Amino acid sequence: MQKRLALASVAAARDLDEDLAPLDAALRDAGIQTHTVDWDDADADWSRFDAVLLRSTWDYTERLPEFLAWCERVSAVSTLLNPLDVVRWNTDKHYLRDLAARGIATVESHFVEPGDAPDAFPAFPEFVVKPVVGAGSRDTQRYVHGQRENAVAHVRRLIEAGRSALVQPYLSDVDSAGETALVYFDGVYSHAIRKSPLLRLGEDPTSALFAPEEITARSPSTEERALADRIIASLPFGPLSYARVDLLPSPSGPKLLELELTEPSLFFHTAEGAAARLADVVAYRFQREK
Repeated sequence: MQKRLALASVAAARDLDEDLAPLDAALRDAGIQTHTVDWDDADADWSRFDAVLLRSTWDYTERLPEFLAWCERVSAVSTLLNPLDVVRWNTDKHYLRDLAARGIATVESHFVEPGDAPDAFPAFPEFVVKPVVGAGSRDTQRYVHGQRENAVAHVRRLIEAGRSALVQPYLSDVDSAGETALVYFDGVYSHAIRKSPLLRLGEDPTSALFAPEEITARSPSTEERALADRIIASLPFGPLSYARVDLLPSPSGPKLLELELTEPSLFFHTAEGAAARLADVVAYRFQREK
């Protein structure tokens, strides 16, 4: 019997998800019956599907408890890809602290929690404030030292709303080199892309689902590939259907900015055969479960 797979999205993201159509076609070519379903569709019967692949559930950051409860329900009646324990860990950027404790080279990260003083972070010459639960550069802003008062107000607004804030130094090498994102399927490297710098001084945070990005194909450096491979190998979850490792350049080498394991853009259009590689991983997982 043909396996049934739900591609979980949300109404506001469907027309923005450039990965959705090529992945759907590749999965069908692999003999998998696909259905794109909004994760918050109250009428959806998730038990109809052999697996549910998180694709573009990009509004979860504003609805995290609801989203995690949905993931738990889906996991009880189907196979969630990536799994529930991965989603719980990866949707909160405190995971950066876990990875740093394991010796992973991460961008220096300072967490300001509800109840903390809003200025409880170092006096960086240039830095970024973002919510700990966030995506797509929403509610994220870049500051210089002379704008610290504005940055403290940003942190205060987050923590007074019951949200944790993350403050990181701005690594200026990104202005010339851009950001490198490396994509892995089932723990195996697939391809990489370059993102142009997103955060400009004095620019307000985006109000859209995500900030517009300039994406091109990139061959990672030896150092970037080694760090990304180490990060993937360090995860305690076993090989994951997909993972994206976002790195920034620094004078001391590449640093992990974010690890995307929940609903990342995978930029299939930049690498021939990339969608088919993920489809093969899903098909293999179905075959293994027989």
